[in-house]
Amino acid sequence: MSEETTNIDFVIPPGHHDNTRLDKYITGFVQNATRVKVQAAIKEGHVKVNRKLEKSSYKVQPGDIIKIVLPKPPPPEAKAEEIELNIIYEDDHVIVVDKPAGMVVHPAFGNWSGTLVNALLHHTKNLSSSNGHDIRPGIVHRLDKLTSGLLVVAKNDKAHTFLSEQFVSRRISRTYQAIVWGTPEEAEGTFTGNIGRSNRDRKIMAVVNDDQGKSATTHFKVIEYFDHLGLVEIKLETGRTHQIRVHFSHFNHPVFGDTTYGGDSVRYGANSGSRKKMFEHLFKKLNRQCLHAKTLEFIHPETQKIVRFESELPGDFNNVLEKLRRLCKP
Repeated sequence: MSEETTNIDFVIPPGHHDNTRLDKYITGFVQNATRVKVQAAIKEGHVKVNRKLEKSSYKVQPGDIIKIVLPKPPPPEAKAEEIELNIIYEDDHVIVVDKPAGMVVHPAFGNWSGTLVNALLHHTKNLSSSNGHDIRPGIVHRLDKLTSGLLVVAKNDKAHTFLSEQFVSRRISRTYQAIVWGTPEEAEGTFTGNIGRSNRDRKIMAVVNDDQGKSATTHFKVIEYFDHLGLVEIKLETGRTHQIRVHFSHFNHPVFGDTTYGGDSVRYGANSGSRKKMFEHLFKKLNRQCLHAKTLEFIHPETQKIVRFESELPGDFNNVLEKLRRLCKP
């Protein structure tokens, strides 16, 4: 057993021939397990049969090796930590933060400390609790760990509810900038496609069938062209997990540097000699995807007026841009 997981391994014994579903078998085998929790663990990729992911409906067979790796429950509350924050704006109701790449938004499995929430708790005791999670006070929306840019945080429950309703009704406007491999055929366009857990790897997301996942719409505009790459401006109509990264990867334009969705290798153009070495150096130095939440616009929960904030591209993102502008112009 590791510090952050509970590991359970067992083998289906010889002579087992009653065609039992995987979720039912595990529920009966593991003490204090419930069918709902077991199904969730299978869906989230914490269960493997013979080193492969299977669905809850899989019928176990004699000799099957089942391995369960469950994350330990989170601590009851997040702790305040003295961590530097780049606060763009703050009043009695909201905080707008420019999050650096590498910072997780709130405590979770594998990241119980060093998060944006830990830093916010040191900065102020006034954070909303209306999301019902002591380890996520104030958090209305999130950015991926390796994505930089703007987030709005609620300082009280009234503000949290008001902002959450704007996200649901799609009245909050967010634009991102990203460097992507290749360039879409049209200078402006829209990607659509439901997003859900990948059937190949439950730990990542994918574009799935219309009867699965959740609908997602991503608008884009190419604002600068390079040799087999492009700088794009992106506007989200929906806010699904990894939406930008999944949509661009699915349509063969993965975000530059994205190790999860195929952007950390040369996808277009020559992959040899000095060009290959240049990109390998950029990947190593960047160590994240080139994706930045650049603008954020919403109705202020107290004044009822539209407020807009903008963040400059961070240094590591700009370094890639400058290199492409010097050496990769079309």
